[in-house]
Amino acid sequence: MNQKKKYNWGIIGCGKIAHKFAEDLITVPNATLYAVASRDLKKAKDFGKTYDVYCCYGSYKELATNPEVDIIYIATPHVFHFENSLMCLTNKKAVLCEKPFAINIKQVEEMITAAKNNNTFLMEALWTYFLPHYKYVLNIIQSNELGEVKSLKADFGFASTYDPENRLFNKKLGGGSLLDVGIYPLFAALSILGYPEETEANAKFNDDGIDEKCSMLLTYKNNIQASLHSSITEKTNTEAIIQLEKGTITINSRFHEPSSVTITSNGISKIHEFAVDTNGYSFEAIHVQEMLEQGNIESTIMTFDKSLQLIRLLDTVRDEIDLHYE
Repeated sequence: MNQKKKYNWGIIGCGKIAHKFAEDLITVPNATLYAVASRDLKKAKDFGKTYDVYCCYGSYKELATNPEVDIIYIATPHVFHFENSLMCLTNKKAVLCEKPFAINIKQVEEMITAAKNNNTFLMEALWTYFLPHYKYVLNIIQSNELGEVKSLKADFGFASTYDPENRLFNKKLGGGSLLDVGIYPLFAALSILGYPEETEANAKFNDDGIDEKCSMLLTYKNNIQASLHSSITEKTNTEAIIQLEKGTITINSRFHEPSSVTITSNGISKIHEFAVDTNGYSFEAIHVQEMLEQGNIESTIMTFDKSLQLIRLLDTVRDEIDLHYE
C-alpha cells in the first residue's frame, strides 16, 4: 500500500526495546521519530541525540499532549502500560503498546473502551504476528497442505543473573518469566490452535515471588495439546515445533523474532530463509500506519479480540500458578 500521509512518532520509555524500535523506525517510509520521553530528562536527551529526535521530554504527559505527534509507541515496564495508554488515547494519540498489553483483562478492557470512546487507534505490539517467517507458517497451516495440527511445543528461555534492580526480578514492575517471555509461546498456541479448552500450569518462584520458570499445558478438542515453557534463569532452544498430520514445521531459534523455518515431510527437510534488513519491528510499525491510513481504530491482524484472548489466557495461567500482582 502506498501511504500518502507522513506520521510523526513518539516513544515513551527509553529502554532496550525502545532503542531497537527506534533503529527500525528510521527505515519505515513516511515515518519520523519526532519525540521521545523518559522520567529522566537526561536519558531522553541522550536517546534523542542518538536518533536525531526533534523533541525530548522529561515527562510522558508532555509528549502525549504535543499536537505534532500522531502515534505513540509505549515501551515502559508492564505495570505502566495501562495508565500510559489511557493518557495517550485521551489525548487522541494512536497507540502501539508493548506486550503484554496490561497486567490483567480488566485493564485491557478499559484500554479498548478508551480507544473506542476516543475513536483512536490502539494495538498491542505483538511484533511476531507481522514477521514474514511467522506469516508464512500461518499460511501453510491455514492452507491445510500438511493436514491438521496434532501438537505444538514452544519455549522461550534465557539465562539472566539475579538483580533486584532489574525489572525482570521486580514484582512491582510485573517481573517474572510469564509476562516477559512466556507470552510468546502462549501467543503461538493462540495463533496456531486458538483458545484452549483446558489450561494447566506450574512454576518455580524465587524468594521475591517472581516466577523464574513456568510450564504450561494447553488442551484442545481431540486431545490436541500445546506444551509451553518459559524461563528467565536458563537458556532454552526458543523454538516452536508444530506437528501436523503430514509433516512437521519447526520455527527455528529464536522463533518469536526474524528466523528461518524448517519443513519436514515425507522424510525430506527443507529450510526456508527469510531475509530481514531490520530488527523486525518495522513490520508492525508499517502496519500501524496502514491502519491509520484506512481510518481504523483497531488492527485487522492483532485485533482487540486477540489481545483479550491473550490476556485472558495469561490471567488463567497466573491463577493456576498463584501469581498475583498488586
